[in-house]
Amino acid sequence: MRSLGLDRSAPVFAALGDETRLRLVSRLCEDGPSSITHLAAGSAITRQAITKHLHVMKEAGLVRASWHGRESIWELESERLEAARRSLDAISKHWDAALGRLKKLVEGP
Repeated sequence: MRSLGLDRSAPVFAALGDETRLRLVSRLCEDGPSSITHLAAGSAITRQAITKHLHVMKEAGLVRASWHGRESIWELESERLEAARRSLDAISKHWDAALGRLKKLVEGP
């Protein structure tokens, strides 16, 4: 399975397993680089909670922060998302091949 890049993508999948973090990724995809204040706007989640989620995502390599004055701006690391997508594509191809072999076996000659 290492050849599928799963060892590198597993932390990304783990980080995205949380609904709040998945929503933050979606928001960063839609809005681009954003401050914590912007990411918290319209949400019942506190800025402190969002900060904790962003740090989990940073550890997984999904986001990075840069400072603009006193405010941190967070943005996606699109390469990590792309690598995870490639891993899912490879898994999908393996399943398609396995299902094709099963179909041949069941339907027989």
